Amino acid sequence: MTFYRNLTIKQKQIVWAWTFLALPVLFYGLIRFYPTATAFLISFQEWNLLGSRSWTGLDNYVKLWNDPVFWKVFKNTFAYLLIGTPVSLILSFIIAYHLDKLRFMHGFLRMLYFLPFMTSAVAMAWVWRWFYQDVPIGLFNNLLASVGIAQISFLNSTTNALPAVLAPAIWAGLGFQVIIFMAGLRAIPTSYYEAAKIDGVGWWTVLTQITLPLLKPTMVFIVVFSSIGFLRIFDHVFNMTTNNPGGPLNSTKPLVLMIYDTAFNGFNMGYASAQTVVLFMILLIVSLLQLRLLRSE
Repeated sequence: MTFYRNLTIKQKQIVWAWTFLALPVLFYGLIRFYPTATAFLISFQEWNLLGSRSWTGLDNYVKLWNDPVFWKVFKNTFAYLLIGTPVSLILSFIIAYHLDKLRFMHGFLRMLYFLPFMTSAVAMAWVWRWFYQDVPIGLFNNLLASVGIAQISFLNSTTNALPAVLAPAIWAGLGFQVIIFMAGLRAIPTSYYEAAKIDGVGWWTVLTQITLPLLKPTMVFIVVFSSIGFLRIFDHVFNMTTNNPGGPLNSTKPLVLMIYDTAFNGFNMGYASAQTVVLFMILLIVSLLQLRLLRSE
């Protein structure tokens, strides 16, 4: 108590701050940092969840490097990223740009766009799986048949399966990105637009010279946030390809699903941990790129 009384007001504030933060920091460390460090350690070992662990060094990483399935999955993961991120960015901006100018039923329409983000990914995946079924069950193929177009094999084709799985994933996250874009648009001072209107500047110049440059911090956040989401995609793939997870022929399998399959179906925790470390490094690089872009602002 004597020590506490001799502290300055600022030092007492620091003591109380860390007193209240100690439990959350400890809890976060136990559920985040400890499992991460353990996964990194297990990636150098062989373990089947039941027996004892044995040290194997870099064997799991060498196996990963020489695994053709891993490179197929790696390609799929970046296909989700490189297709899903720009498509969702463009669609969400277009919707937010026009919705921001709309006044009639604005709140209701904004709620409709945001509703899929609040919906369970599992339920959504099963609904879309029903949409993709063959005639006479599937909605899309029934619509195609009604206008005389041959039905499409959405989930059983190595060409169509990945875009078919990606479509509901993009749709699910669209509402959140629309809301963020609208917040960014509302944050732009109206004085810029008033000055452009007085000068007689066209809408295209206003869009490219005022709106988009001032929305760059918002776009950086959305790009990184959606990129991490697409790199970690799992629910939609697993539930839409339940009979053959990641199929057909691993054409839709992302890295997270490969980790799950290796760990809980193959019981090879060391190999699964090596895959997890690779995914962690990818996510870390994306996060560092975000910090670099934000710092450049």
